[in-house]
Amino acid sequence: MSEFSVTLPSGKVWVPKFVGEINQDKCIGCGRCYKVCGREVLEMVGINEDGEAVAISADEDDDDDDEYDKKVMSIANVDNCIGCESCAKICPKQCYTHVPLAA
Repeated sequence: MSEFSVTLPSGKVWVPKFVGEINQDKCIGCGRCYKVCGREVLEMVGINEDGEAVAISADEDDDDDDEYDKKVMSIANVDNCIGCESCAKICPKQCYTHVPLAA
């Protein structure tokens, strides 16, 4: 199978790479990637002492910090990713892995 590619108006061929995974051990939960992604691909989750993801309340007043040890980014809607890689470009800890889509 060949990779999915796009021929740009300049004639250059671009192979989009889509979000594959986020290294949550490296993630510092800064939210920069979330802010640059307008496609609702990402969501912030809490990681509890057992290493399990727990939901974080959108209302900061209801956010119970006792339920988790740290906040990290996770992939919520992978099918919404358009392959722009903006999340990886802005990530200060290089947590992202992107992969081309097989056509």
